[in-house]
Amino acid sequence: MVSLSHATVGSNDLTKAKGFYDALFASVGMTGLFDHPSGGRFYGRDGVPCFGVLGPYDKRPATIGNGVMIAFKCDDQEEVRKLYSKALALGGKDEGAPGERAPGAYLAYFRDLEGNKLCAYCRG
Repeated sequence: MVSLSHATVGSNDLTKAKGFYDALFASVGMTGLFDHPSGGRFYGRDGVPCFGVLGPYDKRPATIGNGVMIAFKCDDQEEVRKLYSKALALGGKDEGAPGERAPGAYLAYFRDLEGNKLCAYCRG
């Protein structure tokens, strides 16, 4: 069976990006697990990486992907709201306040400091 291992986004200001993600993920118990050779960092929980912010491999400027979105599965609606609120407090942009989008699906959408679209969601 194939499953998603991890996702990454690029940044043109890794110091600022790591500050954003360090604080964002700390609000829901995720931590920086290791620094990447590009100057970026990988994050996860229980030693398992799931997300990274990196300097692009080709050394060209990082750009947002049109139509790309990365979703973080949360334990409950409170964790969705916490991640969304923290992102906005850190300078992220609103793309859709927390709420039920389909029966049993509670989601919130926001963009990071580079404009990458992120989602926090839970079932039930």
